[in-house]
Amino acid sequence: MDFALNEEQQALQKLAREFTAKEITPVAAHWDERGEVPMELIKKMHETGLMNIQIPEKYGGGGLGYLESCLVGEELAYGCTGISTTPMAHSLAITPILLAGTEEQKQKMLKPICEEFGLAAFCLTEPGAGSDAGAVATTARLDGDHYVINGTKCFITNGSLARLYTVFASEDRTKGLKGLSAFLVPAGPGVKAGKEEKKLGQRASNTTEVVFDDVRIPRANLIGKSGEGFKIAMMTLDNARAACAAAATGLSRRALDEAVRYSNERVQFGQPISAQQAIQFILADMAMKVETSRLMYLQAAWMTDQKMKQTVQSAMAKCLCADTAMDVSTMAIQVFGGYGYMKDYPVEKLMRDAKLMQIYEGTNQIQRVVIGRGLTAAASRSKG
Repeated sequence: MDFALNEEQQALQKLAREFTAKEITPVAAHWDERGEVPMELIKKMHETGLMNIQIPEKYGGGGLGYLESCLVGEELAYGCTGISTTPMAHSLAITPILLAGTEEQKQKMLKPICEEFGLAAFCLTEPGAGSDAGAVATTARLDGDHYVINGTKCFITNGSLARLYTVFASEDRTKGLKGLSAFLVPAGPGVKAGKEEKKLGQRASNTTEVVFDDVRIPRANLIGKSGEGFKIAMMTLDNARAACAAAATGLSRRALDEAVRYSNERVQFGQPISAQQAIQFILADMAMKVETSRLMYLQAAWMTDQKMKQTVQSAMAKCLCADTAMDVSTMAIQVFGGYGYMKDYPVEKLMRDAKLMQIYEGTNQIQRVVIGRGLTAAASRSKG
């Protein structure tokens, strides 16, 4: 068993870490306060080779795996999870194409995004369909050689910025989950960004409604087969949850580093508070949680690259790492005391950002359902 990163992985990690230190960390508070996406910074990520990492080289991507993508994601999130959510959500949106797209779709949709820079958005959630994908009300009606898409999606990251939308819509609502299909919808006539959300945290990301009003797309833009939408969505989320876990780990690591630094600087009773056992215990708990998180997301990402079934492992990683981000960022504020609650220091932002980790890409309660079902199903199979 080898826990070491290879030379290529180390070089990529170093590149992402240096980029974050130079380009993201110094401006994170500014863009959080403005509640805007720093698009020039996102473009610079693209130019530096820190986006589209898992897209094969023949389509213009990095040709690497999910593990490498997660290593980059941890580093970018260390600087700001709001900013890093933009490329992470973009990666989520292109995953269905990688998993179930045709060669023609990959050539037509992925190459322009890689070569010219563009963002994609994953459109599953609706006002009445969050954890319950079977309640999706967006419809796709076949009209000759075209589909006509109608409906509204909500909480869509990159919603008003994307040039390509991966949309899950129902071809037959009477069939529930079996009626769902997945479609590639380029930005254009009939595709409109709706309300832009004002969020508690991760404010440097774009989250909007997306409205599809009689949007006509070629029949060739169907991903996979009719009725496979739910299957494609679940496969996508299985693959992408390691990235969410990696981002949560980056946030946790930042919270730990800030707490350690402050505890060495803050003097009370004639000595740094880091000399107090109460503070040492908090820091020790934080460090153990961060290291555990990293091992969890690396395992899930490695299993994804090995084409292994990792539904349970990816759910465990996402759930544990997100809960850890919330726990560790809260502990960091406690180490800072009253100062931690003030915007003069970065830890209050870390806690605000961490909360969303427990909600998006499947709430942590849903992850526990996935884990529980996986465990009981495995037990049933072993009996048989």
